[in-house]
Amino acid sequence: MNFQSYAFIFMFLPLTLLVFFFVPKHWRFLPLLLSSIIFYSLLEIKAVFLLWSVIVITFLIAKKVAQGQHRRTWFWLGITLNLAFLALFKYATFALDTLQLLTPLLPAKVDFQLLLPIGLSFYIFNAIAYLSDVYRKEIPASLDFWHFATGMSFFASLLNGPLLRQSSIAAQFKNLHFDANGFSIGAQRFMQGFCKKVLLADALAPLARECFVGTPSSANLVFGSVLYSLQLFFDFSGYSDMAIGIARMFGIYLPENFNQPYSATSLSQFWQRWHMSLSGFLKQYVYIPLGGNRYGEFRTGLNLVLTMTLGGLWHGANWTFICWGVWNGIFLLLERMFQQPFPLPKWLAIPRTLVVILLGRLFFVAPDVQTALTYFTSLFLGNTWQLSQNVLLLATPERMLVACIAILGCLPLQLKPIWIKHSRLVWLPLFWVAIAFVAARTAEPFLYYKF
Repeated sequence: MNFQSYAFIFMFLPLTLLVFFFVPKHWRFLPLLLSSIIFYSLLEIKAVFLLWSVIVITFLIAKKVAQGQHRRTWFWLGITLNLAFLALFKYATFALDTLQLLTPLLPAKVDFQLLLPIGLSFYIFNAIAYLSDVYRKEIPASLDFWHFATGMSFFASLLNGPLLRQSSIAAQFKNLHFDANGFSIGAQRFMQGFCKKVLLADALAPLARECFVGTPSSANLVFGSVLYSLQLFFDFSGYSDMAIGIARMFGIYLPENFNQPYSATSLSQFWQRWHMSLSGFLKQYVYIPLGGNRYGEFRTGLNLVLTMTLGGLWHGANWTFICWGVWNGIFLLLERMFQQPFPLPKWLAIPRTLVVILLGRLFFVAPDVQTALTYFTSLFLGNTWQLSQNVLLLATPERMLVACIAILGCLPLQLKPIWIKHSRLVWLPLFWVAIAFVAARTAEPFLYYKF
C-alpha cells in the first residue's frame, strides 16, 4: 500500500480521518499512532521491530542526555547506535563488497544481504536530529513516549520525508484538532501531489528508462538526463505534496521540501530549494559541526565536499552516489571560488546551473561507476547524435506533450489570485483523471523508496 493506491485513498486514509474526527481531542494522537503502525506493517512487517527499536532507544537516551549527568557519553551512545542501525542494514553489504575488491586476501564474495527497510534513512536522521537538539539544549527531551512515538512514526512523512525536527513537530501532536479549512487545503495539496506523480512522473518513466538501455547514444543521454530529472522532480515533489497535504488534513504542518529548484541561478541556491529538509539537515548537523566556513577557505572547501559526499552516500550504498556527492561538492567549491568575482546574468546563470545538475544525474541514474563512466564517454566522445529506435517509438506525441507540461511546471510562473482561489476546480477533475490512469497502467514506485 502506498499513497497512490486505491486501498490508501479510498480505505486507509478515510477511515483514519473518520476515527480521528470522532475521538476525544486529547486522544487524537492515538488513531495516528495506530494507523502509522498498520501502514508500515503492511509495507514491511519485518522492519517494524527495527523502527520501534530506534524510537524506544532514542526516547530513553534523550532523557538521559537531558538529565545532565554524563550527557556527552549518552549523546554519543545514541548517535552511535542509530548510525550502527543505518550501517548494518544499509551499508554492510556495500562495505563487504568494497573490502573484497580492495583486499585479495579476503575469502571469495559471500552472498550476504540484509533487509533494507523502506524509510530507514529518513527516520534515523530524524532521530539523530532530535538527539542533537536535546544535547545542545535547543529543545527539552520529550516526557511523553506516545506523543514522541507518534511524531517519529507518522505515516505521512515516515517513508520519504520531509525530514522532521522534533522542535517543530512534537508540540503539534499534543494539541491535535480538526479544522475544516485546513482539511480543504490539505485535500487540495494531496490532489496536486497525486497528479504530479501519476500524470507527469509516471507518464515520463518508461521513456526516461529506455534512454539509458544498453549503450546509449549521445542524444539518448542528453534526452534521458532531462526526462529523468523531470521524472525525479515530479515524483519526489509529488510525494512531498501528498505528505504535506495528508498532515494538513489532521491539523499538522510539515515543512516544505521544494521551491522551484530548476530555476536556481547557482548550485548553492539549487540545494537551498531541492529536498530542503535534507539540505537543512546536512547544513545544521554535518557542515556546521565540521567547522562550516569558520576556518579559512581550504577548510571551508573541504567541509563542502565532505558534506555533499555524505549526502550522496545517504542516498544509497553505491559508489555512484558517492561520486555524485563529490561532483556536487566540487562544483559548489568552484562556484564559491569564481561566482563572486565573475557573476553571470540570470539568463546565463540558470542554464549553467542546469548543465551541472543534468550531468550529475548520469551518476545518479547509473547502476555502477563503470556504467556512469561509459555514459560520460559516450556523451563527450561519441558521435551518435540520434535517438535510438526504441526511444523514438516511446516518444509518442502524448508523452512529448507531458514533457512540455512538466517543463512549464518547473518555471517560476506567477499565478493570479483568481487562479489560486479557484484552483480546486482544476485539481479535482485532474485528480479523477489520475485515478483512472492508476487503474489503466502498472504503478510506478516512488523513486526515493530505494533511498
